[in-house]
This record gives sequence, C-alpha cells and structure tokens, in this order.
Amino acid sequence: MYKLTTRTRAGTATAIAMLVLVLAALALPAVAPRGVIQDLFFILTMLTLAQLWNLLAGYGGLVSVGQQAFVGIGAYAMFAGVILLGWNPVWAILLGGLAGLLLAIPTAYFAFRLQGAYFAIGTWVIAEVTRLSIAQWKTLGGGTGTSLPREATSHILGTDAIRALFGVRDAAARDILAYWLALILVVVVTGGIYGLLRSRLGLALAAVRDNIDAARSVGVDAGRLKWAVFLIAAAATGLSGALIFMQTARISPDAAFAVTDWTAYVIFIVVIGGIGTIEGPILGVLVFFALRSALADYGSWYLMTLGVLAIAVMLFAPKGLWGLISSRSGLHLFPVRRRLTGPKIEGGL
Repeated sequence: MYKLTTRTRAGTATAIAMLVLVLAALALPAVAPRGVIQDLFFILTMLTLAQLWNLLAGYGGLVSVGQQAFVGIGAYAMFAGVILLGWNPVWAILLGGLAGLLLAIPTAYFAFRLQGAYFAIGTWVIAEVTRLSIAQWKTLGGGTGTSLPREATSHILGTDAIRALFGVRDAAARDILAYWLALILVVVVTGGIYGLLRSRLGLALAAVRDNIDAARSVGVDAGRLKWAVFLIAAAATGLSGALIFMQTARISPDAAFAVTDWTAYVIFIVVIGGIGTIEGPILGVLVFFALRSALADYGSWYLMTLGVLAIAVMLFAPKGLWGLISSRSGLHLFPVRRRLTGPKIEGGL
C-alpha cells in the first residue's frame, strides 16, 4: 500500500527536541539574568517577524518591503488601547493584531494590483503613508511619540505573580512576561506555518509561488490564497509590534515604522538563513544576533558587514546557509516535502 507523507525520522526527532527546548525556555527566567531574558526576547520577536516575512516571500511569492507598517500600526493600536480605552497592556496587544489585519485589507487591495518590484515599492509607499498619518495623531504624542502611563506599566496582567514567583522587581517582571509572550507567539507562528505547509493549502501555496499560471490551470484560487496569506501575516506582525513596544513602553513614529529595524533586518535574516524553509530564519536570526552583539559598537562598519555578508551568501549560497547545509547533508528538520512510501518505493514528490 502506497502513502503520501511528509514525516521523517529527523522531523520526529526535531519535534521532540523542540518540545524539550520550549519547556526549558519557559523555566529559564528562574536561573537566567535579566540581560539574557532581554536578548532572548529580541531573538524571539525577530524570529517571529522573519518567519512571517518568509511565509509571504518564500512561500507566497509576495516580496514586501513594507512590513514595518504592520509593526507600527500594531504598536500604536496597543498604546491607544491602554491610553485611550484604559485597557491592560496585555489585552491591548490583541488590538495590535486587529489593527494589522484591518490595515492589510486596503494595503492588499492596492498592492495586489502591482507585480514584482512594483509590488515591493508599493508596500513601502503604503508604510510611509501610514507612518506620516500616525505622526499626526496628537493624542498619542504626534511626531515625538509617547510612553505608557506609569499606572499601566505597574499593573500589567501577570506581573504580580511573576514578582512573587521569582522575587524580582517590576521592570524585571515585565521583561519575563514579555519574554514568555514572545515565546508563545513564536511557537504558535512557526507551528502554524509548518502545519499550513504540510497541508493541501501549503501545496497550493507552493504551486502559486513556483508558477501562478500553472497553479490556476489545475484549479488553485491564487488570488484568494494570496489574500489569506497576506492577511494572516499582517495580523501576526501587528501582534508582534504590539508586544515589542509593550516591552519597551515607549513609542514614536520613527521607531515603530523603522524600515531598517522591522523590514531590512528581517529580510537579511531570511536571506542569509535560507528563504523558503522553516529552518532558514532560525539559523539566520542566530547569525544576525551574533553579528549584532559583536559589531554593534562599530557604527557604519556593522551595517557594511551585514551587507557584504548578504551579498556573499547570495552569490555563493543562493539558498542561504541552511540550504547549503541541507544540500550537503540531506537534513530536513521541518520536512514539508511530500514523499511516496510503500513497497520498494523511495523518493519525493
């Protein structure tokens, strides 16, 4: 009996290892200093953004350079929920996801009328328009920005229990809470993307990326599929932006809509790690963090190094570092390739 499957021994081992790693990460604040928790929060949030951009570009063929629009609108929605509606910051994070989703609807309506480089430029223009519009919102600080009220940051949901559990101060308790939320978000996003790619919808998405005309010829609704991927990525990016700026407790249009921080770095992570793979952004974010830690004090040399490394990887390893490792070892930690198994059958589809 023949069967189409994506399961492999490496994939099963990875699932077990990931479960153990997540459980260990949940318990890490008990022994790790605050600086480590802050570094891990940065890694987790950047990994979430990278996985979402990889879903758009690597699997959906939607190369957006305007993802900072959803980070910024999500962050400002969270601040609006706290300052204007009096919500607890944790619940206000949900407004960030809703705001990202709502912004994605008109963005997709206009951007999907463009193709290739025009699509990329169109998303960046929409992000800039959004930034300039938010800068006029005087209630939330206008162009200079604002901070979360002290009474809101001192009563964030869950921080009292964290203080009692770990014996830490308010600021450290907020960092631990933000770290846990980032861990949950990256697990949900990565797991959701992995599940999607293993499903029939994932197969259809890959077909649309590879050849949209051929996909349509076999009945794939390419337009609806791209809409769905774009809206999902925007909502999750909005959640990420809200969480990032809940942790910093300070916002401004330039910070929230920074193309370098929320799009350029994310693209760098995906490109050097390996676009079109789950493993690529994971490896890429570790390389990026190592470079950031080692070269951050060198100013423009830091950015030049990132640029040179990105060019080198694109020239000598077009599929990224993970693509290079995978091609030489045959290793796939998150297998999505369909294989036909059965009597005397080996191979992939």
